[in-house]
Amino acid sequence: MRTKIEAGGMVLFLLISLPIKADQPFVADNARFNPLSYTCQRTTSQIIIDGSLDEADWAAAQWTEDFQDIQGPTLPAPTFRTRVKMLWDDSYLYVAAELEEPHIWGTITQRDAVIFHDNDFEIFIDPTGDTHNYLEYEVNALGTVWDLLLTKPYRDGGMVVNNWDIKGLKQAIVINGTLNKPGDQDVGWTLEMAIPLSVIREVNHRQLPKDGDLWRMNFSRVQWHTEISDGRYHKKKDDQGKLLPEENWVWSPQGVIDMHRPEFWGFLYFSGTAVGQPTKPFVIPADEYLKWTLRNIYYRQRTFMAVHKRPATLEEIAMERIQLAGQILEPEMVSMGQQYIARIKVPGTKTWWLIRNDGFVWKETMQ
Repeated sequence: MRTKIEAGGMVLFLLISLPIKADQPFVADNARFNPLSYTCQRTTSQIIIDGSLDEADWAAAQWTEDFQDIQGPTLPAPTFRTRVKMLWDDSYLYVAAELEEPHIWGTITQRDAVIFHDNDFEIFIDPTGDTHNYLEYEVNALGTVWDLLLTKPYRDGGMVVNNWDIKGLKQAIVINGTLNKPGDQDVGWTLEMAIPLSVIREVNHRQLPKDGDLWRMNFSRVQWHTEISDGRYHKKKDDQGKLLPEENWVWSPQGVIDMHRPEFWGFLYFSGTAVGQPTKPFVIPADEYLKWTLRNIYYRQRTFMAVHKRPATLEEIAMERIQLAGQILEPEMVSMGQQYIARIKVPGTKTWWLIRNDGFVWKETMQ
């Protein structure tokens, strides 16, 4: 962990660098690119943030799929149900989450503490889909918030702006049961929130969402194994006295225990239609498959560079020719030292998608 203090003793921003676990693989050649998607429709009336979800618009909005294990459907299904629904208007992205929980507890009350040391609910937003400059929000049943901005994933040397806040955030929690009372059985808790779109503009090229826009987004629930003793909840430990690992349940699975792989997050599709009205089925755009092809070059480069300390040629990582949607595509790459840029052309255009060694993806039109 590292902090940065500016001259004069004034803390202007806090940066944290946390290395990704070494046992998380980066080879994804056989990974199926099929993130979940959600069509977010516009509100028709004012949403009151009180945690009750009693507006007609919320009743008309669709729930996401139930959360599953972060590693995917081959793992056991979560013990308790979690699901989300969303709406939007010109000012806010609205999120409602429903968490089934027979024992609701929370201990952390300090803002920007590490909230996932309690059971929590988390939101991740990458409005540009380039895997850099994304937002994270965590909250426990007490309503304690940790909101932060990440310059890029930890795997790529990303830093965390920990004192960045979602200014103007509205949120409310309703407990269906009792909080921190082990002697009874609870039903669960509901979170309702309004995220100001003005805050999202900070990392979205100053743009507000419009009909047809696409963000990358995911949700996570951290659930600890607990037991009751001395009238209190305690996290369970193994025979060696170590805490049992937490459960990680998510909307769109990551494939590994690591939320900081934005390329695996789900697609949030903004529809200009009013909630409750029919919408067109969402189809993943063709460009996203080109970006995924570049991502596999990036994965293979990581593996190669870890051994050889230099970028590979495309031939060395068997990426010189790619068949995609019935077409043969030929990516290109240039490298210098430890850095490289790979690119692939959108068929029939002068537009290219590019990726560089830190995983950043962007589009350019070449003359």
